[in-house]
Amino acid sequence: MADVKEKLEKGYIHSRVIVELMGKPKEHIEKTLKKYVENMKGNNNLDILNENFNEAKKVEGSENGMFAVFVEIELLAKNIPTLVGFCFDYMPSSIEIIAPEEFKMKSNDITTIMNDLQGKLHKLDMTVKQLNAENRLLKKNEFSLAVNLVALLLKGGAKKLEILSRYTGMSEKDMEKFLKQLIDKGYIKKEEDSYVWIKNDKRKE
Repeated sequence: MADVKEKLEKGYIHSRVIVELMGKPKEHIEKTLKKYVENMKGNNNLDILNENFNEAKKVEGSENGMFAVFVEIELLAKNIPTLVGFCFDYMPSSIEIIAPEEFKMKSNDITTIMNDLQGKLHKLDMTVKQLNAENRLLKKNEFSLAVNLVALLLKGGAKKLEILSRYTGMSEKDMEKFLKQLIDKGYIKKEEDSYVWIKNDKRKE
């Protein structure tokens, strides 16, 4: 602990954090979390003093069989900006400052923190916008693929809801909603309890 005391005198911050991950399969998230910690060790402004990994456990009530795993880490951060950056990069679920008990911050430190904060928020905003754009494109492509599949099925003759659901892999509830969209767009029509593709009809964009 002599080295810890020496670094605290130089302005380092002694902290205990918990970093959690959720996903599946179990082995994957355990391996990913260990890579997370190895990546932390590559930061010259951080000293990892101790790490305690917990075994991944299945999330109760999870319909997709998700697992959750966490690691408790004791570390030294060179300064407050380093600790704030760590929190943004690794998103710990909790953090405890062990030492020092009080802080004296210079205006330069606050400026650095605010600039880093703005930079990371800007990057996050750009990432969210990019993901939204990609999501819209994915949904558009997914819709086109589903339309083509339904067209292929219906051009072979009228089909009932349960048949379309079975061959597309969609639940009957989701398929019914999708078919209503196709009716509104003029792709298909419903005759009694079956659906029919409207041949040679211009599709509405």
